[in-house]
Amino acid sequence: MKYMPDIFTVRLSKEEQSVLEKRSKRAGMKKATFIRKLILDEEIVTGNDLLSWANRNAGNEKLRISKVK
Repeated sequence: MKYMPDIFTVRLSKEEQSVLEKRSKRAGMKKATFIRKLILDEEIVTGNDLLSWANRNAGNEKLRISKVK
């Protein structure tokens, strides 16, 4: 039996596609590889995981936080 990977689809705006393309190029990766890396790098499961992530990234101006309406 041949392994068949699952397909994960995400809809992105033109602006989001542009950002993804730029970030993946800067990282020297294809877009799909870059997304896999983002998904697998850091897992936030508990509140403590979130707190430690927030402490590591405090003051990082590249991160934007939006309010959910």
